[in-house]
Amino acid sequence: MPTARRKAARRPKAGRFVPASGVDAGGARKRIPRIQAALDRAYPKARTALHWRTPFELLVATILSAQCTDDTVNRATPALFRRFPDAAALARADLREVEGLVRSTGFFRQKAKAIVACARGLVDRFGGEVPRSVEALVTLPGAARKTANVVLSNCWPRPASDHGIFVDTHVRRVSQRLALTAEEDPERVEQELQRLVPASKWADFPHQLVLLGRGPCEARKPRHADCPLLRFCPTGLEASSAADDRPRVRRRR
Repeated sequence: MPTARRKAARRPKAGRFVPASGVDAGGARKRIPRIQAALDRAYPKARTALHWRTPFELLVATILSAQCTDDTVNRATPALFRRFPDAAALARADLREVEGLVRSTGFFRQKAKAIVACARGLVDRFGGEVPRSVEALVTLPGAARKTANVVLSNCWPRPASDHGIFVDTHVRRVSQRLALTAEEDPERVEQELQRLVPASKWADFPHQLVLLGRGPCEARKPRHADCPLLRFCPTGLEASSAADDRPRVRRRR
């Protein structure tokens, strides 16, 4: 196979929500200030929907939120945190008791094992406190990069910590529809967004995209007419143009 064909075969496919016009990095850089301004107006105080009082609680809740809704986690964590209010208490917990408390979040055996192991890691290596760096957080069981970014951006927004931009399904989908990235891999999406968005906005931006993704920019039937970013969204503009071009059927009187 020729070299060019081999490279093309290895090139990842564009994300499935990327508009027909594709992604233009220069155009994205020009649009990003207006996108940010519109997001600030629509979602001025965007933060996680998970309920938490301490960084430890947010870390545990974020681990439990994998493949689960935030509302479900919020219903499960009050009893969990009453029984195990800090890392030291959870580190000593009986695994079966923890499983019973988190059963409603799904995959409860794996999640219970992860949060108990995470608590033990906090106690053994960080004095029971949640560390303020991505590098340290991702060494804990259950805490991948997305989890670390969620925890740090909510507890210690830059410059108090070194968090990046967390990427979940909503952030990835909305970023693709906005033609800010064509990537599917979360870490590549994060890298591209961080080249576009100022570091001072790395806490606000993904939380705002999550709210947009849970609202008008839903996965199956986006409500483009209700979107606060319609003027800056190639996907929405293409859909609106297509709707305007459809032939109108006259009704018989």
